[in-house]
Amino acid sequence: MVSRFLIGAGAVLSPLLVSASPSAKRGLIFIPNSTTLQDNSIWVQTGSDISWYYNYGNLPSSDYASIPQSRFEFVPMMWGVGPNPSQDTAFHDSIVNLINTGTPISHVLAFNEPDAPSAWGGSDVTPANAALAWIANFVPLQNLGVKLGLPAVTGASSGFDWTQQFLANCTNILKTQCPYDFIPLHWYDNLGGLESHIGQYAAAFPGKKIWVTEYAYANQDLPTTQQFFNQSASYMDGLSYLERYSYFGAFRSDVSNVGPNATFLNNAGRLPDIGSCILDWPDWRDSYIWLDA
Repeated sequence: MVSRFLIGAGAVLSPLLVSASPSAKRGLIFIPNSTTLQDNSIWVQTGSDISWYYNYGNLPSSDYASIPQSRFEFVPMMWGVGPNPSQDTAFHDSIVNLINTGTPISHVLAFNEPDAPSAWGGSDVTPANAALAWIANFVPLQNLGVKLGLPAVTGASSGFDWTQQFLANCTNILKTQCPYDFIPLHWYDNLGGLESHIGQYAAAFPGKKIWVTEYAYANQDLPTTQQFFNQSASYMDGLSYLERYSYFGAFRSDVSNVGPNATFLNNAGRLPDIGSCILDWPDWRDSYIWLDA
């Protein structure tokens, strides 16, 4: 589990060959920054292999608001739950407004790591309150054709337990099966663990699509990090029921909280191998660099 806020650690990355193939499944976890604004345009350059993004919020990021959904799809998220979970419909209303004003939202995400405390970056929501907020905000969106992603719990065993409790609460309130369309997952450990984690949810929820909306092998040396990225991308690209994935690393190495080797950009804003491969720009590995304004 990783906080949504970035805290410091720094090092310059050196190139190491990886060979992940292009994939329409790849997305961007967009974390705005106020110091290197030029980095934000890297992910939408012509030829980028990234087709969708989310930003932990309910509205498109200003950097990308003018880009059509057909080219770079924004997926809204209701990050947490307020004090009136059954009455607060602000998220639902904002999505309806986006749709009515020309932004065709097709998928939504819910509650970032609700099984984790806020001190660890989680939204810290009880399954009972999450069920109330889900019914108020998400169930009506499904009636509009929007596909619903379950709350994105941590990779800990407590996350699976939380999900089961949430679904039981929701089903009990509705008196019918709680509706959802896909299952977002988070993972920050090795490849074997990622495969097992995905397999656990695939077995528990047969027929449902899976998204991996945060993942990395945190705080590892460079060869281990690069190998994990390459192998995990190939693995997820090969799973028919795994619909999308987004690696946690779209920032510079000096502001990384998953270790300096796990990022798309080095301290100078240059694309090391992970960054160039997630974009499918292998030829840019040694030449692409932004100069700070």
